[in-house]
Amino acid sequence: MKTVTDQGKEVFEYGNKYWLMLDEKETKRIYPVKEVRVEEMKWRKWADDWLVHLISPNVYRTPREALASFDYIVREGKFGTVEGFFAKYMGAFAMFFVSKRLKKRHHLQDNVREDLYEAVNEWVKAVGKHRLFMGGNQPNLADLAVYGVLRVMEGLEAFDDMMVHTKIQPWYQRMEEVIQNAEAAV
Repeated sequence: MKTVTDQGKEVFEYGNKYWLMLDEKETKRIYPVKEVRVEEMKWRKWADDWLVHLISPNVYRTPREALASFDYIVREGKFGTVEGFFAKYMGAFAMFFVSKRLKKRHHLQDNVREDLYEAVNEWVKAVGKHRLFMGGNQPNLADLAVYGVLRVMEGLEAFDDMMVHTKIQPWYQRMEEVIQNAEAAV
């Protein structure tokens, strides 16, 4: 469907983007009550519409962090010497300024870390103290969506700060363990 955003921009929306197409038996197994499915869809949408937009402003927050981020990208991307040099310095320079525009576009606080901290603590609060994951004893698609967004910051200062200044670490470590166990089983 074609819709108009709050900013007046025309975009295409997919009405069933967060709705899994399952037969009746599978639906009852995965989503024993309707509220479970609604909650999962809500948090998957939140990860796409809010959480993901906090990443760039946080990992490219300062010229030093932007450079460190691109150093990591170049090192992991196995760039050649010349390509790596240009990717690191030009990319860091460009993304530092892009992150400032994104900060403004998404109405983030001056200290963008605060928005990140608030968001992940909101997630932890939604999971609650009596569940290991949003999906209960096992991760659901919302858990995977949030984990996927946060995982891209691993190895960067923003990730380390998030682990220290929020309550996300126990949930994140449980997700790491489940994913490692799943990979080992394959």
